[in-house]
Amino acid sequence: MRLYLASTSPARRALLAQSGIEPVLVSPGVDEDAVGAAAAAELGRDLTGPELVSLLAVAKASAVADASVAGSPVDGFVFGGDSAFEVDGHLYGKPHDPAVARDRWRQMLAAGGGTLWSGHCVLDRRRDLDPTTHRPGGSDPASTEPPVRHVVGPVATVPLLGDVAPGGSALAVDGDRVVAVDSAVLTFADDVSADEIDAYVATGEPLEVAGAFTIDGRAAAYITRIDGAPSAVVGLSLPVLRSMLLRGFGVSWHDLWAL
Repeated sequence: MRLYLASTSPARRALLAQSGIEPVLVSPGVDEDAVGAAAAAELGRDLTGPELVSLLAVAKASAVADASVAGSPVDGFVFGGDSAFEVDGHLYGKPHDPAVARDRWRQMLAAGGGTLWSGHCVLDRRRDLDPTTHRPGGSDPASTEPPVRHVVGPVATVPLLGDVAPGGSALAVDGDRVVAVDSAVLTFADDVSADEIDAYVATGEPLEVAGAFTIDGRAAAYITRIDGAPSAVVGLSLPVLRSMLLRGFGVSWHDLWAL
């Protein structure tokens, strides 16, 4: 059973590979800033962290779901993900510029930490489904974490998953689409110096990752505590993805293993 990853992120691919899943990588080509700005304009306010990452996760998965990959239509599950780091009410995406990354690190260290929001969307694009084995909704939703919200009609992604508390998670099922948000609260070391910030930024590692850091690289030494799934901080919450597949489609995690 194939999993298409609507991302070219090496970190997300590595997470899946370490879990026994070999995804098909497809670049979604989504203008994240434009999508977020359009949604904020429609709402007449800034998006919250859960709203933004769930919205972008849906946009990325949707961009890939009906595309052709190597000349063939998608046949399997499509996963889209997005991350943002929130510090004192401010959302930080990818800094891109070294000066911006240094400034963000100063702010993050001054605050002592923040919340990493991780958005997820899974779309079912399996072909020739056997209706006797396809079980939308999985097993009893009352027995799972995060809580499942079954939705009738189209998912209004932004307001639906906008009320997740820091450190919490939520999951919504709507036919062939499941949307979820997970979060982790991070604490930074209280003795990181300006020289250490400059040295880290100079590596280029923080420029293209949400919040200007990654725990699976050089920044791991600056993070003293994570309350939540470590994989969510990397960019894909493995426990939540497992729940999405099981609760949304009745598919077990091991069904995706590359054996």
